[in-house]
Amino acid sequence: MKESAILQIGDQRIELPVIHGSEGGKSIDISGLLAKTGLTSYDPALANTAICKSAITYIDGDKGILRYRGIAVEEFTAQPTPNFVEVAWLLIFGHLPTFSELDHFRDQLTTHELLHEDVRDVYQHIPADAPPMAILSAALNHLACVHKNYLNVDDPESFLEVTASIISQVRTIAAFSFRRSKGLPHMYPDPRLRYCANFLHMMFSSPYQQYEIRPEVEDALNLLFILHADHEQNCSTSTVRTVGSAKANLFSSCAAGVSALWGPLHGGANVKVVEMLERIYEGGMTPQQCINNAKDKDNPFRLFGFGHRVYRNFDPRAKVLREACDRVLPNIDRQDPLLDIARELESLALNDDYFVERNLYPNVDFYSGILLRAIGIPTNMFTVCFAIGRLPGWIAQWKEQNEDPGSRIIRPRQVYVGNTQTGYVPITNREV
Repeated sequence: MKESAILQIGDQRIELPVIHGSEGGKSIDISGLLAKTGLTSYDPALANTAICKSAITYIDGDKGILRYRGIAVEEFTAQPTPNFVEVAWLLIFGHLPTFSELDHFRDQLTTHELLHEDVRDVYQHIPADAPPMAILSAALNHLACVHKNYLNVDDPESFLEVTASIISQVRTIAAFSFRRSKGLPHMYPDPRLRYCANFLHMMFSSPYQQYEIRPEVEDALNLLFILHADHEQNCSTSTVRTVGSAKANLFSSCAAGVSALWGPLHGGANVKVVEMLERIYEGGMTPQQCINNAKDKDNPFRLFGFGHRVYRNFDPRAKVLREACDRVLPNIDRQDPLLDIARELESLALNDDYFVERNLYPNVDFYSGILLRAIGIPTNMFTVCFAIGRLPGWIAQWKEQNEDPGSRIIRPRQVYVGNTQTGYVPITNREV
């Protein structure tokens, strides 16, 4: 027997189907509400609305669970050599790759790693101090100008090539934006290097002086990318789906995702954490004082990196990154006083009733900035690295939506609260 919900509106009773996912909660199907009643639902920020059915990522915020295609993220990050490319394939194509599939995907990434010279020449004229996220968004859109053969969204034959182009070239674009801001020469990708190692090479090598890629640093970057690869229907992912629902190509859809991720409430959160830790360190404030100030509603101090819109438990990604910091920092001989502050803040918060009762646990942003600093990534590139990691998720979500025969252009409704009908007043009769 199918389950349903009953909506009573005056004398009218409406039966609404209840949808059961394979795991997690239920959802009331209100897709026929407007047609049956003339009414819409009101849900600011879509906090209680499922905009799609998806088989990509599962989150249980109460239990602190995050799975990609059913596999817990801890399983990927527990491997001796974490592999972001393997996770990207899984998200996009729905299954773990075979040896041949993974090798072919790697070959495609290598084949498509070079930017078209016209793209590189265009961005030589961008101001050196331009925000890296602005460059990234613009460059992704510009790729559509030089890859016009990939603009047919319904061509499955070219999908692997366009996917490889975007995932591979985003590293080249990101590294270019960083080096331009430093006045450094552009470094071409090295086809002999793996995905993350190649990004580090393009970021930090110099002509005639190759950057020494340490295995623990390469593994740490793989971890960061894996943990950011997808996270259900967040702001940037739902933006990619919204743009893609208009049958927009993959370049423009992902560029829109970059623009959404650029917002400080989304992709810029780990920057806020590092800036906060720097202020604490430079100002001589103790972690205990920070905790006290955060609990004082009249104090303007804000404690970043705690709590999450979805998780009501410890963010599983934060646990992995906390352990990664323990492994990586000692091995690269880089002592970071900010990590000591972060550690003490975490310990104090986890033993404070105020934080525990409100489920304010450290989230992924609390440690990702520390790890990126340890690798040598500057603060203004944090969100760019977030975007590199999130691209496979955006592509997977775009692909899933585009292949859904029931997909329609996303078009929310509104509750109008403006003026009722008024007449036009000629300018000569308007009061000053």
